[in-house]
Amino acid sequence: MFSTCPPSSLYKGDYLRKVKDIAAWCDDAGIEGILVYTDNSLVDPWLVSQVILTTTSSLAPLVAIQPVYMHPYTAAKMVATFSHLYNRRIFLNMVAGGFVNDLVALGDSAEHDERYDRLIEYVSIMKLLFEEPESVTYTGTYFAIKNLTIKPQILPELVPEVFVSGTSPAGVRAAQEMGATSISYPGTPSETGYRSVPSGIRIGIIARDDSRTAWRIAHERFPVDRTGQITHALARKVSDSAWFEQLSELGDRPPTQDSPYWLVPFKNYKTFCPYLIGSYDEVRCEISKYVQRGIRTFILDVPPDREELYHTAIAFDGAR
Repeated sequence: MFSTCPPSSLYKGDYLRKVKDIAAWCDDAGIEGILVYTDNSLVDPWLVSQVILTTTSSLAPLVAIQPVYMHPYTAAKMVATFSHLYNRRIFLNMVAGGFVNDLVALGDSAEHDERYDRLIEYVSIMKLLFEEPESVTYTGTYFAIKNLTIKPQILPELVPEVFVSGTSPAGVRAAQEMGATSISYPGTPSETGYRSVPSGIRIGIIARDDSRTAWRIAHERFPVDRTGQITHALARKVSDSAWFEQLSELGDRPPTQDSPYWLVPFKNYKTFCPYLIGSYDEVRCEISKYVQRGIRTFILDVPPDREELYHTAIAFDGAR
């Protein structure tokens, strides 16, 4: 179970305090980790992760890594440094793409599937540096190192687990080659197929004793916003992410009556994942359907307050 750190681009105010508060809530709730986003419009995820590590006792940052931002040695060095300073584990969320304009601004012209090939090389180098006590030499299509070592050496139990964001065939194949968990933004449970790799989903949840209360809270928290809809439409045009287009296509369909699955927050550019809305039993039933389809990792949306994590825990309790 993971949560999500608020993106700096969508939060106005004392962002540092907000990160500390949410990290503390998640740590107290026993959540394993917290996703930290990265793109050209956001603050640096490594610095945010350090705030999380200094604020909590066990919560592990799930740091998003985009290869065009840094060499794999630099990323591996950051992981080794965090483990040495805090004796804490972190997770890595490997991101191949994103907004096309972000990549163009950085001079990256690689095609969609090619970026996943690069991601495989990137993770391969990091793993070699983590696992080999002696110097490492690697020559690939995108990266090459010669007689390179990481100091200080990371302890085996602190070597990070790897996640890969991507629902395209290239993304799933990359996760399989890396031995990573494939993270997707799901459709309804019936639209979520089995995968040949360990799988997880990003999902928001609003659950209460009765469905009517949950839906009232959902509409109050995520009202229809014309400006947000326009921003979403613009983002759709400049993103080549398969998951963004797939969710957008699902959002174009008329809503299904009595379904807990809800895309209004995504369509109004208030968040980047679908939601499950309903009573504890209704949401628990939907979670169980995802589990039956092989989903073992859940990354929750940004919690609005400490209490919401309590309600979410009730919905997950007893899910099969």
